[in-house]
Amino acid sequence: MSELMLKQQSQILQKHNRQQRIIALLSGCDWLTTDALAETLAVSKETIRRDLNALQQQGKILRQHGRARLIHPDSRDGGEPFGTRLKSHYADKADIARLALDWVSEGMTLALDASSTCFHLARQLPDIKLTVFTNSLPICHEMAKRERITLICSGGMLERKYRCYVNPTLVTLLRSLEIDLFIFSCEGVDEQGIMWDPVEHNAAFKAQLLRRADQSLLLIDKSKFQRSSEVMIGQISQVTQMITDAPLSRREAARGGLSEV
Repeated sequence: MSELMLKQQSQILQKHNRQQRIIALLSGCDWLTTDALAETLAVSKETIRRDLNALQQQGKILRQHGRARLIHPDSRDGGEPFGTRLKSHYADKADIARLALDWVSEGMTLALDASSTCFHLARQLPDIKLTVFTNSLPICHEMAKRERITLICSGGMLERKYRCYVNPTLVTLLRSLEIDLFIFSCEGVDEQGIMWDPVEHNAAFKAQLLRRADQSLLLIDKSKFQRSSEVMIGQISQVTQMITDAPLSRREAARGGLSEV
């Protein structure tokens, strides 16, 4: 075996052992910062970030604002209930939703996810000729008040925690719909521009609509940047435009389209 191959194998082993040590360290506490991990393992912060990226892609850790924690098998559904999310950053979300109205024109077919930010948008939608497709129970209730809006609900089983419907036949349903604009939010966008959600069914809904819609609009407040969650939705580069109140540096890091509040 050549010296180069031996060196490569040694590097792979070192990386594997280091990542196993990171998992062991995280298992003993709630969160650890990148700085603390780098100091404990006597490596650079850049090396730790690469290791954390790899562990995140494997679904083993969560990352948020320069820190990380382990994902435990019994905490896969770690998202906040709809009512809690609706109260969080209330004014910011309402302002972001108001800007999204500029993207809505009469005659369009919109798809809205079950996020609290999209609920703010639904409450502000004018009663004009639109078709709205959604998996959100609160948005369905809101759209029922509009006489000129055609409402199409995804149907399926109601997930009460998130106030949304889960429909395993969504792919078939979407074949009959031409979506002009998909408007959605997410749990977080990490440093690599990956969008995340806490549960599989919501992430799958968003991933499918991203592929189906002619255009997409991400509504995301400043608290969601440099955050990850349990399930990957996709890359922010898939999004047509992003509306956010985040500082420029965070928006640049997300590598997406930008619009200011």
